[in-house]
Amino acid sequence: MARLGNWIAPHPHGIHIPAADIWVDPSRPVARALITHGHADHARGGHGQVWATPETLAIMECRYGPQHGIPVQYGETLVLGDVEVGFVPAGHVLGSAQIVLDHAGERIVVSGDYKRRPDPTCAGFEPVACDVFITEATFGLPVFRHPETRDEIDKLLTALRANPDRSVLVGAYALGKAQRVIAELRAMGHGDPIYIHGALQRLCDLYVEHGVELGDLRPASDASKEEMKGAIILAPPSALNDRWSRRLPDPITAMASGWMRVRQRGVQRNVELPIILSDHADWDELTRTLTEIAPREVWVTHGREDALVHWCETRQIKARALDLAGYEDEDD
Repeated sequence: MARLGNWIAPHPHGIHIPAADIWVDPSRPVARALITHGHADHARGGHGQVWATPETLAIMECRYGPQHGIPVQYGETLVLGDVEVGFVPAGHVLGSAQIVLDHAGERIVVSGDYKRRPDPTCAGFEPVACDVFITEATFGLPVFRHPETRDEIDKLLTALRANPDRSVLVGAYALGKAQRVIAELRAMGHGDPIYIHGALQRLCDLYVEHGVELGDLRPASDASKEEMKGAIILAPPSALNDRWSRRLPDPITAMASGWMRVRQRGVQRNVELPIILSDHADWDELTRTLTEIAPREVWVTHGREDALVHWCETRQIKARALDLAGYEDEDD
């Protein structure tokens, strides 16, 4: 009896689909690539042809220059070689997709990175029944249970109200996290100007071009200390403790990341106000997703594979870990 999913081949540098002569999220340049989303641990320049959502192609062009891109809309199906390919929302960042592969009477879903929490900056995750579900496990340990988004964003607003002569400086990754923090602040009624580091400008502009409302954003480099008192300022994590931050009015240093659940991570970055906000599924969301989809097999990658494989095996779900290299946690 043929092994389930024997028509795709996981390699350390990506997942190869010989029947379509194409790779999913390869970490090195290839002739033909399917890309789940724009983070650097999944997308890179130099491919011959790239199939991705229009938003992901726009992000790749913003980051890596012109692409030989072929846009695929959510819900659209195309045929590549002997494989039917579809893109379904993953709920991770703008344009992120699960890639649905149908061949030889089997369906395999490569989920990329995903989350189940509502996010005003991207389309929500859509579960797809399948034979094999390839899942991430970034937060694949029971200790990782993310708090309510609204409660975490309220920490920023509470700190701002309590310190009107200071600023709140939030470290947030440039793609996805920064825009989500801004959009969540707006959803909670924060209409004041938000100041941003120059490294965030291009991707914030791209989000706005794709219909994501971010409100009044201003370059922090153009503002005086007086203007930024009582304001929220966003910057990449690398700027939290460098010379750039010294010009800010007595900043309260915050960091928005799922890793802020680990106290030592915040201490290492001199974070005064940890904000636990992730663009990945937590343990409960990972296990709920597998229960909901009910695949015949689960392949686990990108994180804490062992615990999730064990969870599957205790429920009589066949599971294995994939050894994919080059997966850095850029986005959390």
